[in-house]
Amino acid sequence: MSSSEIRPFVIDQFSFVKGVSELARRDDDLAGVLNTYGRPPLWVREPGFPTLVYIILEQQVSLASAKAAFGRLNAAVRPLTPHKFLKLSDADLLRIGFSRQKTLYTRLLAESLSRRQFDLRYLHELHDDAARKMLTAFKGIGNWTADIYLLSALRRPDIWPVGDLALAAAVQEVKHLRKRPSPERLEKLSQPWRPYRAVAARLFWHAYLSKRGHNSATISL
Repeated sequence: MSSSEIRPFVIDQFSFVKGVSELARRDDDLAGVLNTYGRPPLWVREPGFPTLVYIILEQQVSLASAKAAFGRLNAAVRPLTPHKFLKLSDADLLRIGFSRQKTLYTRLLAESLSRRQFDLRYLHELHDDAARKMLTAFKGIGNWTADIYLLSALRRPDIWPVGDLALAAAVQEVKHLRKRPSPERLEKLSQPWRPYRAVAARLFWHAYLSKRGHNSATISL
């Protein structure tokens, strides 16, 4: 069997703990995060249409706003399937908290899934770059959305979402940088943490949230 035929590795609690320990051994600043705030949650989401809609809602808004809108969506549509989602009017989605752009993006996604032009379960078989490329082919799904889905729903161990502002702020604080790192700088900084960059991201987010008085265990990534 060739390497391209091997199913991608999925991180579980055992490998997560191993990754945290390995990163703390390699990096004194990450060891400091672990010693100060403890081990972060694994932050896993259920793969599928609802989670991808939730991540689209999180684009460029606060976690609290996205969570509230997603709660209203789940109250309006049960179960949240592409077919049932498409029964909501634009006015319904606006009341729930969707912007016009996000209404368009999620409708296009739901239509593709409902017509079986695409199956999100296929992503489980694809390696990171191929899965990201397939997701970003959808209008409104950029690298950040794809990376968060790969990291939290597909539980890939080496995803590093360079477009995440909280991650950039956390890296600046933990690594004592004079300014917030650009996506390009974040990419360079992350190389020593391979192949556990998704674990490193969780450590940085954990530090960011804990420093601001949030309980990481109660927050969905």
